[in-house]
Amino acid sequence: MESSFVIVDLDRTPAREPDAGDRDRVVVGVAAEPRDAVDGFDVLLTGVPDPPRPWVGCADPQATARQLGRVVESRPSACVTLVQVLRMGSGLSVPDRLILESLAYSTLQGGADFRAWSAAAPRRTPRPAETPVRLDRDGSRLSITLDRPWVRNAFDAATRDALCEALQVAVADPSISRVELYGNGPAFCSGGDLAEFGTSRDAAQAHLVRVHRSPAALLHRCASRVTAHLHGACVGAGIELAALAGRVVAAPDTVIRLPEIGMGLIPGAGGTASIPVRVGRERTAYLALSGAELSVTKALGWGLVDEIGDLDDATAAAQQAFRF
Repeated sequence: MESSFVIVDLDRTPAREPDAGDRDRVVVGVAAEPRDAVDGFDVLLTGVPDPPRPWVGCADPQATARQLGRVVESRPSACVTLVQVLRMGSGLSVPDRLILESLAYSTLQGGADFRAWSAAAPRRTPRPAETPVRLDRDGSRLSITLDRPWVRNAFDAATRDALCEALQVAVADPSISRVELYGNGPAFCSGGDLAEFGTSRDAAQAHLVRVHRSPAALLHRCASRVTAHLHGACVGAGIELAALAGRVVAAPDTVIRLPEIGMGLIPGAGGTASIPVRVGRERTAYLALSGAELSVTKALGWGLVDEIGDLDDATAAAQQAFRF
């Protein structure tokens, strides 16, 4: 069976046209130094620290490429689907990218890799909140706070629905000039709530629900007025949604990661629509394929966050109270 992954050494093959066979492969280009006008690659790796977009700098590009290859060979369906969605999304509007992502996500939910991950994952007891999202209005300023600190604001269906309701307020009321998005406790958002993963038995219906109740789509509609305040873990949905905000301010302890490929999935909270707008599809593919942690300083350099700032007093106090 043909490999789903190919590495191209650009120091040996300086010019390469995209090949029809690349449609169902992850294509990684490697070079000692970044170069201009390199098309047709899903990830571009170089040994130069802090290279220009779309390149990713790493100590050993060949070793990093081989590691990505191992990830692709272990999860070929998710990895190839990821890069296909990112390629196609480049020519679509953000709302259409969200629909494309959801269709692909639902397809993978029915795949063997996700079923195997779900079967092997430990069972978790849901720990819901009576009010998973808190709203505070002060004149023209609306604060929206994810409020399940005991699970690091893991994103469950109730949180999704409550966040949609909160964002509908901002979308419907033009007198709200500022929307501040926070996470209570030790982390902004630790990603999807694993207690709910794999519980949907109808992937087609799940797709329709995601499109109909989409915090990402609502954030996009009011993005110019939204500032997301990040701290601690910003995993999966925690960065996918925040990246849609017009401004992203991150505390020094912020750590960003996209873990979905390891589950046999792709980002499903809007990440293939939001993150490429900020960092490009190649760097988005690298984050998702590698699952690597991205430091706040690197995120600032890439443009995934706009400012590194300290927590306000209330958030810092809540973070300390729930630290464990």
